[in-house]
Amino acid sequence: MTLSYSHAHQQGSGTTEVVAVLVAITEHTARVLTVDQGKLLPNGPLMPLHRSLQAGVRQWVEEQTQQPLGYLEQLYTFVDTNRRNVDGHALVYVSYLGLVQETQTPKLPSQALWRDWYDYFPWENHLDGAPTIITSFIVPALLAWAEEADDAITQQRRRQRIELCWGVGEAHVISQQPPSLGATSAASREQLPENREWVAEHVLLRYEMLYEAGLIPEAPSYPPSYLANVSTELPKNWSQLIGEPMYYDHRRVIATAISRLRAKIEYRPLIFGLMPEVFTLSQLQQSVEALSGVRLHKQNFRRLLEAQNLVMETGESSSAQRGRPAKLYRFRHDIELQSLLMDSKLPKRK
Repeated sequence: MTLSYSHAHQQGSGTTEVVAVLVAITEHTARVLTVDQGKLLPNGPLMPLHRSLQAGVRQWVEEQTQQPLGYLEQLYTFVDTNRRNVDGHALVYVSYLGLVQETQTPKLPSQALWRDWYDYFPWENHLDGAPTIITSFIVPALLAWAEEADDAITQQRRRQRIELCWGVGEAHVISQQPPSLGATSAASREQLPENREWVAEHVLLRYEMLYEAGLIPEAPSYPPSYLANVSTELPKNWSQLIGEPMYYDHRRVIATAISRLRAKIEYRPLIFGLMPEVFTLSQLQQSVEALSGVRLHKQNFRRLLEAQNLVMETGESSSAQRGRPAKLYRFRHDIELQSLLMDSKLPKRK
């Protein structure tokens, strides 16, 4: 089974498409703008009338979603060997990342739909702790994939990748996995530590590992045959548990965008491109948490904001219905220029 479908656009002679990942934070939730009932990102072919790649992506986004664009940067260039034009050439699509403030989000056309990005990557949401799907199913299945390798060196390298990407060791997994997910050898378990740190920006690495192991519907080898060798099967609702699939491997494009954003908030305050003009410090922290997928320590977060002089008080307070009104802030307009010259960053973890 593969979701690299080719029905959304008629085949033409062009070889280049543009695709946009538009991100907004609404009610402290990170969301992406999609089309085709959430199966595609806004996209379209690059045409002669487009003066540039960015002009092309802006036209297709506005035509398909009527969403005005603010901050926009080129993300990555992908080659889709599963899709070819009439001349047999593989399609190349150039992706862009755009940030949209909540107040800019209009009423969208029927084909456009904002989706929580954790609908596509449920294993990335650690706001309430590590999702049980990781230790109960994902890592055990990946360990079975590692054991399936042809030689001991490849097996070891796969296990090391699992450690680094998923933040858990085999010994930890074996103690919690369901009996149906067969154990690996004792010698293998001894080579892995109990736990490693969860690195939030490794979104793309984790997605690509699931793709390589055939554990997501977009993968050509899905469902994986190697699990039969350990007398187990994925749950019947696995395609729902592992997140919403997308056409054209657009989920990989979103994974690339999330990785870029999570990495950049470490050293550039891009979060302000997603915030309304004025906000409380709690709203700012919750927005950063929505992007990073992990909780932050409140006092450390505020100390860093103060130390780096990222925000300034407006002199007004929010009209809170409960408790004391919170002070309203806005970001300093010279922050973006300053961030090019110094290490301005926001904290990631609690």
